[in-house]
Amino acid sequence: MKKANKKVSAAIIVIGNEILSGRTQDVNVITISNWLNDLGIKLEEVRIIPDKEDSIVKTVNEIRRKFNYIFTTGGIGPTHDDITSQSISKAFNLSYIYHKEAFTILKKYYGEKKFNKGRKKMAKLPKNALLIYNPSSAAPGFVIDNVHCLPGVPSILKSMLGGLKNRVIGGRKIFSETLNLITVESEIAFPLQKVQNKFNDTEIGSYPFFNKGKIGVSIVIRSTEKELIKKSSKEILRFVKKRSIKIIKRN
Repeated sequence: MKKANKKVSAAIIVIGNEILSGRTQDVNVITISNWLNDLGIKLEEVRIIPDKEDSIVKTVNEIRRKFNYIFTTGGIGPTHDDITSQSISKAFNLSYIYHKEAFTILKKYYGEKKFNKGRKKMAKLPKNALLIYNPSSAAPGFVIDNVHCLPGVPSILKSMLGGLKNRVIGGRKIFSETLNLITVESEIAFPLQKVQNKFNDTEIGSYPFFNKGKIGVSIVIRSTEKELIKKSSKEILRFVKKRSIKIIKRN
C-alpha cells in the first residue's frame, strides 16, 4: 500500500504501577518509537499512568482524538490488576465480553485442562475488537478504532508489531543525522538556534552527554527531506569548524 505524503502522528500510553514505582524500567517506548519512525509516523506524546480504570478511561478519551494512532502497553494479562481491556471497553462504551476468536486461540494454546479462569480472562475484550496476533505466547492484543492495545512484556510486544503492518499506515519516512561534538550546549546554543530558524521544516535537538571523561553534545537533525538534513548539517558544520569544535562521530 502506498504511503501518504502527509504528517501522521502517534502517542503511547504506558500503563502500569510497576513503571511508576520504578520497579520496572520501560523499554517499549523505544521499540515502538523506532518502529514508528520507519513507518513515517511521528511520536508526539508519551504518558505513563497507573493501573486505575478512571485514569485509563480519561487518558484514552483525551488523546485518541488528538493523534492518528494511539498505542497502549501493559495491563492485558491474566491477573486482577490487568484492567486495560475492560477500561478500554468503558472508554468506548462497549460491552466487555469473551471474544470468540481470542477464546479459541487461547484454548487451543493452553489445552482444555490448563485453560483456567485467569487465562480465559485474556480472551475478554471490548465488543467487535480486532485482534493483534501474538506469535510468542498466543494471548492477543486488540484494536478499537485508532487505539492499539499491546502487552507490557518487551519481547512479546516486539514480536507483535509485525501484525500491525497493514493496519498502521504512515506518511513520509523520517530521516535523521547525528553529530557528536566535544563542546558544551552554551557554546553552540545561539548559532544552532539560527540554523533551526532558517530551516523550519527540520527538527534540530541538542543533547549533552558525558562519556569516558569527555563532555559533549549530540546534535540530532530530523526531517522527511534528506536534502533539508544535508543543508542543515552543512550550516552546523560551518560554525563548528569556525569555532574549532571537535567532531568525534557523525552518522
